[in-house]
Amino acid sequence: MALGATIYRAVIDVSDLDRGYYGTRTLTIARHPSETESRMMVRILAYALYAGERVEFGRGLSTEGEAALWEINDAGDIGRWIEIGVPDTKTLRRAAGRSEDVVVLAYDQARYEPWWQSHKGDFSKIDKLTVRAVSDESVEKITEMAARNMKLAATIQDGMVWLADDSRNLEIEIKTLMQRGEPVF
Repeated sequence: MALGATIYRAVIDVSDLDRGYYGTRTLTIARHPSETESRMMVRILAYALYAGERVEFGRGLSTEGEAALWEINDAGDIGRWIEIGVPDTKTLRRAAGRSEDVVVLAYDQARYEPWWQSHKGDFSKIDKLTVRAVSDESVEKITEMAARNMKLAATIQDGMVWLADDSRNLEIEIKTLMQRGEPVF
């Protein structure tokens, strides 16, 4: 018998001073049996970074051809496709063909640093692609916040994220490696 997804709930209050977005959303997060809590929490972080009325979680790891998160625009098309981790070039090209903007939020430095070094030339050919990374230390800290029921507050300003729950207040730096096809580092 296959294991089912574990359901997490989060109320997240987002104050994004960079984009002028302020809102509170109640999220239902299905954590696939093969997904770690760290990856799930990076998905929640990505949600906070790109929060909006039309941002949704994809169906998860078991569904090929779907983003971890995406934003549907007014026309019903995919406005922003968000991947978590270290997707292959083929996946990112396909995402760029289906959306207006593609974002990767990479984590696990032992995996993303060699991935970035070996693929950044290919990635620079995808003009819709933005690649950002989260340090292992930050991922470890946000993973400690994981609970079946979470209440989180995220404040975003000048590329920094402050993520808080009832007992912790974390400062998380999101490093931008590529912005819309132009390498930053």
